[in-house]
Amino acid sequence: MRTILNFKRSLLEPIATQPTDVLLQTFQPGLDRDEWLELNNKIFAHHPDQGNWAMADLENRMKEPWFDPEGFFLAIENVEGCGKKIVGFCWTKIHHDFTNKDPIGELYVLGVDPDAHGKGLGKALALAGLHYLASKGLKESMLYVDADNTQGRALYSSLGFN
Repeated sequence: MRTILNFKRSLLEPIATQPTDVLLQTFQPGLDRDEWLELNNKIFAHHPDQGNWAMADLENRMKEPWFDPEGFFLAIENVEGCGKKIVGFCWTKIHHDFTNKDPIGELYVLGVDPDAHGKGLGKALALAGLHYLASKGLKESMLYVDADNTQGRALYSSLGFN
């Protein structure tokens, strides 16, 4: 049975920065969508919700009122002989739909190419997402993670989520 955990973190507490050797930039729907979709499906090949997306899945989410490409961060690496390549991403979401509650930011999906693991990209991307959410004046952030994702849980705990 699949168990999904909901972690939260205050955005009023200090948010670290993480230096990285790759360029962090925001998603450009007209330029990045095909490459992002391919990477998403590689990273989440066996995930029941995030894997095996078609372009329509991405386009449907981009039509949602919460979609903001400024809160969708990409890690771009220069690959010899290939040029620039997306090697990771952090997609944020702001929930404005809670009754009698302040909006809350979400790290909606975070992924790093398995070929780029061990470089600190997940942390750098998550921190970029948290800084973005804090810049929007939000007080709290959240995320969902599978209980058996020990690597993800460790990362999120190190960032102050519990």
